[in-house]
Amino acid sequence: MSRTSFDQLLQAGAHFGHLSRKWNPAMAPYIFMERNGIHIIDLNKTVAKVDEAAEAMKQIAKSGKKILFVATKKQAKDVVAEKAASVNMPYVNERWAGGMLTNFPTIRKAVKKMTTIDKLMTDGTFSNLNKRELLQVTRQRAKLEKNLGSIADLTRLPSALFVVDVCKEHIAVKEANRLGIPVFAMVDTNSDPRGVDFLIPANDDAKDSIEAVLTACCQAIAEGLEERKVEKADEKAAAEQAEEAADAKPKRTRRARKDAEETAE
Repeated sequence: MSRTSFDQLLQAGAHFGHLSRKWNPAMAPYIFMERNGIHIIDLNKTVAKVDEAAEAMKQIAKSGKKILFVATKKQAKDVVAEKAASVNMPYVNERWAGGMLTNFPTIRKAVKKMTTIDKLMTDGTFSNLNKRELLQVTRQRAKLEKNLGSIADLTRLPSALFVVDVCKEHIAVKEANRLGIPVFAMVDTNSDPRGVDFLIPANDDAKDSIEAVLTACCQAIAEGLEERKVEKADEKAAAEQAEEAADAKPKRTRRARKDAEETAE
């Protein structure tokens, strides 16, 4: 069964593309028709692509890897933050810092700096600072939190990127391509799908459309995480059973040896 439906996407306005004069010819396979100068996206293909992307994301989550969500446009920021946080995945919804992937060690240093400031504030080290110095440190901490707080738990490069609007987030897509990181993306009729590994043709400007696609993908991620949890529990139970069996085996061997000696006597 599909994770989304034609009617659901239609109601969310996922079929509305951009003006036909602004189209990217590479998106032609996903355009159903032109109406009043606007391209209409083929939602049957969108449904299929959402299922394909969701299944791939489920497997990534099941393997214990991270998917970084990227959406800095106004209508997508809050939705991405909510959906990504619900499945404990990192996200960037304020500003994409150049080199966030290609210069990841430097980004990690900035995140560690934020943690260091927190520790120094807690242990009273900053108590001797004057008001001006304390204000500077506080502002620096707030800026780091705004730009990097949502990726504080990302200790290594993500295994995949999910992007809303590849035109706006073209730097993120290029960095991922350079490092060979798979890119999942909502791609509108004015966007270039090259560089995207799992393309979802859909309106990337309407909040309802973004939410419909993200809901389906994050549900798949949640399923992957749950399956991973169950598998780990099963492995732990199997290991405990094997350990118990190993402990019981010498006891049975000693008892059998004793019975044999008694019989011989």
